[in-house]
Amino acid sequence: MTKRTADVGVGLRKPAWLRMRLPPASAAESLQRTVARHRLHTVCREARCPNALDCHARGTATFMILGDICTRACGFCAVTTGRPGAVDELEPLRLALAVRELGLRHVVITSVDRDDLADQGADHFAACLGAVRRAVPEARIEVLTPDFQGLVHAIATVVEAGPDIYNHNVETVPRLYGTVRPKATFERSIELLRYVKQLRPDMLTKSGLMLGLGERPQEIRKVLQALRAAEVDVVTIGQYLRPSMRHLPVRRWAPPDEFAAWADYGHGLGFRHVFAGPLVRSSFHAEEQVQGLEGSAHPQTPPTLAVGATGA
Repeated sequence: MTKRTADVGVGLRKPAWLRMRLPPASAAESLQRTVARHRLHTVCREARCPNALDCHARGTATFMILGDICTRACGFCAVTTGRPGAVDELEPLRLALAVRELGLRHVVITSVDRDDLADQGADHFAACLGAVRRAVPEARIEVLTPDFQGLVHAIATVVEAGPDIYNHNVETVPRLYGTVRPKATFERSIELLRYVKQLRPDMLTKSGLMLGLGERPQEIRKVLQALRAAEVDVVTIGQYLRPSMRHLPVRRWAPPDEFAAWADYGHGLGFRHVFAGPLVRSSFHAEEQVQGLEGSAHPQTPPTLAVGATGA
């Protein structure tokens, strides 16, 4: 994948509401040094997230477990596609040490897709969960998983490891899956989220999608209805930004008032929270997205850490 960035669509100029004032790069140096010392990958860098510097300056980051090579080639994602290396058995320990060193209280664990593994990487997710629990028992842990090719035993392995929040992103509307998520299906993602609730009805579930890829309003409504029918608790909706000229173009820029309207629609369907806005991402301000939705067992103390993958 090219490293050249171009957050533009088909001749579309980026609107003013997508321009943000960034903190100085020096504000992020402390966190970046910790990440480098523990040899951890970050989605912030690999997926070229527009919020990366803001998050790093606030002491948060999105780390990627199971390596930095993905077995899929989603049309929106900048993570490198190829043949991954062996699973790093020491990664859970290094991750836990970094979480403790950074004083984190909300940890999001995600990964690249590992279709090359018999368990799709589920055992490694569970190992990372266990290591963080032992190192920082008071932390809330959120997982953002791939679809595990729909393998129920892989999904159950992660659920049984005891995350506080289970997140899996549907990303877009079913009609666009052939170009946006060619190795996934919308139905498989919905069934994953439904199965998590069957296993643990009390577990908070979460999903997200992007606007600007060519979806239609009625299709968005149907996606939100399907997520609510699967008893998803929290939804995130953000603007798709093209990471390079090799990726899918932006078809349109959704204005802020449209995001507000979708949030209202989602709340009307019964979601416990809809976090919608042009720069919203599933792990951006992840702690705020679930504040007040749980009991008091886990304190609402910043900062936040998102640890892991593409969420494909």
